[in-house]
Formats: sequence, C-alpha cells, structure tokens
Amino acid sequence: MIRTLSDRLHGRPAWLRWGLLAAAVVVAFGLPWFLYPPVAADILCWGLFAVAFDLLLGHAGLLSFGHAAFWGSSAYVTGLIALHSGLPFYVAVLGGAAGAALLALPIGLLAVRRSGIYFAMVTLAFAQMVYALANQWSSVTGGENGLQGIPRDLPGVDLTDPFWCYYAILPAVALGLFVAWRIVHSPFGRVVAAVRDNPARARALGYPADRYKVVVFTASAFLSGLAGGLFAINHGFASLQEVHWTTSGEVVVMTVLGGIGTLWGSLIGAAAVVRLEDWLSTSGFEQVGVVTGSVFIVVVLLFRRGVWGSVAHLVRPRPPAPSEQEGSLPEHDRDGMPRSVSP
Repeated sequence: MIRTLSDRLHGRPAWLRWGLLAAAVVVAFGLPWFLYPPVAADILCWGLFAVAFDLLLGHAGLLSFGHAAFWGSSAYVTGLIALHSGLPFYVAVLGGAAGAALLALPIGLLAVRRSGIYFAMVTLAFAQMVYALANQWSSVTGGENGLQGIPRDLPGVDLTDPFWCYYAILPAVALGLFVAWRIVHSPFGRVVAAVRDNPARARALGYPADRYKVVVFTASAFLSGLAGGLFAINHGFASLQEVHWTTSGEVVVMTVLGGIGTLWGSLIGAAAVVRLEDWLSTSGFEQVGVVTGSVFIVVVLLFRRGVWGSVAHLVRPRPPAPSEQEGSLPEHDRDGMPRSVSP
C-alpha cells in the first residue's frame, strides 16, 4: 500500500496505533475497578470536555475562556429534562448538548469577528452572563442550591449503583470522542487547520473562514455540552460551579497539561488533574489549587508540548529522504490548502 507524504511524516505504524487503542479500551473498562466509580466517571466527563476544548484551541486556534457556559448550561438543561420528562438519561443528555450548541451559535457569530485575547474576552463575557442568569433565575435553576436529585433513568437497568452508571456513561463518551476524532481527520478539519494557520490566504482562495470558525465553535460547544450533561447525571445535581469561570480555567489547564493540538493528550491531562484533586481532597489537604497550579507550572516549563505532546514528539518518525518522496502525491497544493476540498 502506497502511503502519502502526510502519513510518512505524521503517521504511526499500524501495530502501534492498534496497540494504543487496545490499551485505551482496557483502561476505560478497568478504571472503575481501581478507582471510586464516580471519580472514574468524572475522568470520562472531564476528558471529553478537554478534548472538545482542544478541538477549538488546538485545531482551530481559538482560545475560549467561556466554555463553562456550554458545560454548565447543558448540565442544567439535562437536569430539567430528566426531572420533568421521565425520559431515558441519554435523551436528556442529548437535549442538553443540543441546548449548548444553540447557545454557542449566536456567541460564535459575534466572537469569531475577533481573534486572540479579544476572542477570549468576548467568550468570557458571555459566560459570565450565563452565570448571572443561572444565579438569578432561581425558580428554574435552583439558584445557589442548584438542581438536585437528577435521576438516572434507563429502562431495564438499575443505575443507582455508581459502578453500573460508569458503564452507562462510557458509550456516550466514546461516541463523543469518535466525533471529535472524525472532525479533525475530515476534509472540514483540514480546512479548519488551514484557516488557523493562514486565515488571509484561506479567504483569498475563497474559503469562508468565519463560517468555518463558527461551525467548529458550535461543534466544540456540543461536545462540551455532552460532557456537562453526563457530569450532571453522574452526580445527580447541577450547580453554579458548572457555569463558573474557574471551570473554564480548569479545562484550559487540562488541555495544556496533556498537550495542545494532540486531542488525546487532553484525556491524560484531565485524568491527571481529576485524580490529583480527588487524592488531595480525600487526604484532607485544603490548598488543592496550590498543588495543581505548581504541577501546571512545572509541566509548562519542562514539557512545553504537554505530557502527550512531548512523548509523541520523541517517537515521531524522522522525515523521509527527498528520494523517498518521489512519486508521492502531495496532500496540499502550492498554497498549502488541502487538495481533497475545493472552495
């Protein structure tokens, strides 16, 4: 089989890819046997949230400080659907994710007109508006008390045991991760990366750069909402903490620790942060933020690509010699745009 130049540069041997996938499956199925099941489910939810955020930051180059708005709003919508409809929790979670995507659409239309720190500040401002709304609309959201007693209804399955709740959440998280992977490795994802690298050239070639940014922003919000809804189901409540700005900051930390743009590194960063916070809180240590912040500083200073990004850089195959590239069909044209997509 002839491999493209892109595969030679960035690909991995098939046995390694399948081996990593098998290891991930084993870890996912065995996690609640070694950790407290609710904590294991939190790792899944935060991991999906971090992957969704990396889809925006690492692959679209957009830093959002307001992603808690989508995580938290979905948690509330999921809770309201589950409390008042009696539908299976999968339906409630999908409803919450759809609500997060609808919320993201107007925010994205306004925010993508800016870039850099201005984009980040616009998203933060909207997130604070969502927080204020959740706090003031106490008749619906419960205000400071939040929504409590969110059920885990699933016909034919008893999910009162957190062990089985973990395995009910796992397929939804796996589906969300697959969607994120598929977006990145699709023609749409390659155009998004091209817009990230050189938006002026993309516009000159006829690509509607802002439209692509809005779509990926909405997709990231949908996956974040999926994670937030599952988090609410796992804990049985939705509170103001889910829409607080510190939640947005925490997912940034997880993504940077794992490695920006690596996608799967975000899972490692989320697992490390959730496990560390759980261990510190159960041991009675009160200054959890001091420790997690120190770990973040050390990783940024010593592993600038993040944990997974540094490992991937070390094992990345060396570029082939020029003679090996003869006869290969370049994946991009002279302007750096993907050949498989036409404007």
